[in-house]
Amino acid sequence: MIRERNIIDIRYIIDHIPKNTPNNRRPSHSMYATSITIHNTGNPRSTARNERNWLINSANDRTASYHIVVDEHRAIECIPLNENAWHAGDGSSITSGNRTSIGIEICESGDYEKTIRNAAELVAILLMERGWDIERLRRHFDWSGKICPRLMYDGGKWTGWLEFKSRVADQLQRKGGERMLKAEDANKIIPFISAAYMATEDSESRKEFNRLANELRTASGQPKQ
Repeated sequence: MIRERNIIDIRYIIDHIPKNTPNNRRPSHSMYATSITIHNTGNPRSTARNERNWLINSANDRTASYHIVVDEHRAIECIPLNENAWHAGDGSSITSGNRTSIGIEICESGDYEKTIRNAAELVAILLMERGWDIERLRRHFDWSGKICPRLMYDGGKWTGWLEFKSRVADQLQRKGGERMLKAEDANKIIPFISAAYMATEDSESRKEFNRLANELRTASGQPKQ
């Protein structure tokens, strides 16, 4: 089912590929992300919709996948952000980028400057929701040494990457990201609420304690329980 989420100026479309997509492209391993990894698609003619459709194309025999793809007009979430995707090229261990990082593909087609602006705003919001700063950003290169995002490489100087991080930092400052609740702080508070939950047998009180804990999880970008 296709849904939309109103988080940025462009359309953010939630259109997850099926769990039975061939070649294990949606493995459905639970993931508690600790970073966000940036890629370029490597295809100067492909849009976000093209890239999403490629994941379910019968001609695609690769395992590679990604969480979000963004172009000049829209962003599409292809895999839930609490599941892993195969995008980092560093294996399947529980500490790998593949198992711990949200993979974002930046399209190379159309108005690339606009696409970069869209991507910077999207990434800033994802960081802000989780109480993270730009130190949580990674390149595909950081995990496996692949020259990706390739349009940010600049002969090894990575000037495009530094500029992108600066754009994200500007967006964070503009949106007040430093005031968001960090996951680490939320997880220090939640045990006290859990203790209160366990100390009472009143069903209404337990519902309220559970709600409060989930509000903290939501505010810090964590899934509800």
